[in-house]
Amino acid sequence: MSDYVTDTHSLIWYLEDSPRLGEEARQCFEACDRGESIIFVPTICLVEIIYLQEKGRIPAEMKRLLDEELTKGSAGIFLSDLSGEVVEMLSRVPRNDVPDMPDRIIAATALHLRLPLISRDRKIRVTAVHTIW
Repeated sequence: MSDYVTDTHSLIWYLEDSPRLGEEARQCFEACDRGESIIFVPTICLVEIIYLQEKGRIPAEMKRLLDEELTKGSAGIFLSDLSGEVVEMLSRVPRNDVPDMPDRIIAATALHLRLPLISRDRKIRVTAVHTIW
């Protein structure tokens, strides 16, 4: 198994055990649960989760659920900070293809780490980022 980067909605759907999570994506998270892989969460995902909670679009306890996963240490989910190297990779995620800056940062994180991105975002899927859904 490989390691992965997740986008925000994939992470939310994993935490909710939602049927909206794609089958390949679910397999990636299950491998992570078994300790067979690592899933990196770009820090911008935390910001998006708080934003979506504030707008009432996701349950208010979502950030708490994520924090619990991150503090377990055994789940294989780790934060990936926004670094200068990630910022440099933004140029490889064209703004015309992916206009949303948080999505560009998530895609750039996957490029920087040289890992596939768990995402169903069609705009990201047309870029050079290897996606899994």
